[in-house]
Amino acid sequence: QWATIRIEKGVKKPQPQMLKTPTANGIIERDETPMEKEIARLHQVDFEFSDIFYFCRKGFEAIVEDEVTQRFSSEELVSWNLLTRTNVNFHYISLRLTVVWVIGVIVRYCFLLPLRFTLAAIGITSMIVGTTMVGQLPNSSVKNYLSEVVHLTCSRILVRALSGTIHYHNKENKPQKGGICVANHTSPIDAIILTNDGCYAMVGQVHGGLMGVIQRATVKACPHVWFERSEIKDRHLVTKRLREHVVDKSKLPILIFPEGTCINNTSVMMFKKGSFEIGGTIYPVAIKYDPQFGDAFWNSSKYNIVSYLLRIMTSWAIVCDVWYMPPMVRKEGEDAVQFANRVRSVIALQGGLTELPWDGGLKRAKVKDTFKEEQQKNYSKMLVRNGSIG
Repeated sequence: QWATIRIEKGVKKPQPQMLKTPTANGIIERDETPMEKEIARLHQVDFEFSDIFYFCRKGFEAIVEDEVTQRFSSEELVSWNLLTRTNVNFHYISLRLTVVWVIGVIVRYCFLLPLRFTLAAIGITSMIVGTTMVGQLPNSSVKNYLSEVVHLTCSRILVRALSGTIHYHNKENKPQKGGICVANHTSPIDAIILTNDGCYAMVGQVHGGLMGVIQRATVKACPHVWFERSEIKDRHLVTKRLREHVVDKSKLPILIFPEGTCINNTSVMMFKKGSFEIGGTIYPVAIKYDPQFGDAFWNSSKYNIVSYLLRIMTSWAIVCDVWYMPPMVRKEGEDAVQFANRVRSVIALQGGLTELPWDGGLKRAKVKDTFKEEQQKNYSKMLVRNGSIG
């Protein structure tokens, strides 16, 4: 806070008045008037060329700042955390602030990073060796017990490697065997955050490299569900394998992130319905990181996994809260989409996150034509209703 105040005092250029106006909604002030009312201001009945301006303005608003794209960039901080300067005004202010920042760099890169790297190497090596050894044992309660011990121990070592400070709430609602744990997704370390407090059966695509080695080792000791790239595209096959897992009440709860991509921990986007078609009990979990100590969000479009892990391990710490919520089941007459939306609302409310209806796939994909066609249909219906088209 002291640094932020000092920076604000040192900024010579005044902020634009629009940004200080309480009625402003982001970078630009949006007009949320429905299309029918907006166009009705321009004319009463017939189509006019000026109608185009409405759609042009909405398009410009979306380009400048839409509510989806901004969820895929790091969250802006209220105060400077001596890590990075996320505001254009955070330039050189004084020698005092520069010295403090340089000392922080030395501490994080010269002292914390080597220690964290050593702990991470120990945790990963222990995970591979431990699960491989346990995997040689015949299936029994002893094997399951040893597998849980190995997973918990190694996960806790990895959390220490991130200087993780995690607060778990309502532990009486922790996911039980035969259930499905559903959580919002911010980072690949979400899985480690959760397995630090309990064991889960992971669901994901088969990878190569070091990740592939870990997957092949852990699946020998624990019933994780890994899919080949060709299988993951077959939704029916995925649902079948997951349903078979859930039916066996002796197996660990499945851990699923139904958003399908990482969001910057300010919102929860659309949940894919596949996770809610399986059946069984859903255990919602909300994860909320504190960005003051480190940015846990993985912007996979900007950083590869190595760069991301370096940023995480050179931050001050990973601080977060995890809330376990009461189990939920699908109501009679409720389809998978409605059930998914109900679970999403519970997670968003508990985590203090904004609930958005958009698909996280927009992070890399273009807007579906159906969304465009919906606006076209609404406009055509309005013209027909007003008698413009006979």
